[in-house]
Amino acid sequence: MTGEQFIDLMTKNCRRTYLIGSLENGLIAGLDLEGRLFAVHDNQVLNRVVVSAVEGRCNMTAFLNPGGDTLWPAPEGTCFGYEYGTGSWRVPPAITGAVWEIAEQDAGACTMRAEIDLINNRGLGLPCLFQRAIAVEPTSAGFVQKVVETIKYLGTQVIPEEQFILAPWSLCQFDSGPGSEIRFPWPANGDLWDLYASSEKQRRREGSFCVVDPSTPERFQLGLGASVPWIEYRFQNRFKVKRSVRDLADEPNLIDIADADPKELPSEVGTNLSCYCDPSGFMEIEGCGSSLRKLTPGSSISACISTEYTIL
Repeated sequence: MTGEQFIDLMTKNCRRTYLIGSLENGLIAGLDLEGRLFAVHDNQVLNRVVVSAVEGRCNMTAFLNPGGDTLWPAPEGTCFGYEYGTGSWRVPPAITGAVWEIAEQDAGACTMRAEIDLINNRGLGLPCLFQRAIAVEPTSAGFVQKVVETIKYLGTQVIPEEQFILAPWSLCQFDSGPGSEIRFPWPANGDLWDLYASSEKQRRREGSFCVVDPSTPERFQLGLGASVPWIEYRFQNRFKVKRSVRDLADEPNLIDIADADPKELPSEVGTNLSCYCDPSGFMEIEGCGSSLRKLTPGSSISACISTEYTIL
């Protein structure tokens, strides 16, 4: 899909867009599409785009996943997560219906914000402001997308650590299939784990790297700890994308992001990067920041997610 076609699709379906950079090297922000970003090079959209999710609307019976690159709250499951507030998995309507606005803008950069009230799996409500400070930096072979992802607590109550976990979590989606692969430096002991069933048959060691085949008959997800500096996805012979996280927390406190039973406590693992592979033909490379130790009025937590696109 071309960038022009994507903007036209959004406009026809009453979805606002904002262009950061250009259609040669830039990002199309879906202000009425969960604030998702869609990378564009040479007028071609690089991220996964699901047309039916742009044309339709999420409701009580279905979550329509549009692709792109989005900021979500972590964790997903466990008793402190944000996807099981009703007892079964769902993306909260506060996220799918969020109204994102451009707060600041400059050449090749902008900041956008949305108020999103969260309810965790224990029923605790957290009024929040989500913010994405975005910049596009051209390179000789593509561009770098840098986003400072921030979640700010807007409540008036002090919430102690034993009652919540909340971290900025960036998920970036792509189509997958034969000829595609995921690569990252081989983790130190304990810094690689499965969030669903074992992915051992999908990965192998090549020298100092772990190589993962995203084509799979069943979903799997790898969690990677702080010893893994980056994760890279190569889409056939078209492009590769490399993601890293710079945690901006005063006191690093990486968390378990797992889609685990909402009755369970989170594990002690700390997720820095992750990759999710789905049998329907898409994958995600993900980056996660820290959680605050305590929520006080006006407190916020941020992580800088760097995503480098190289055209092959």
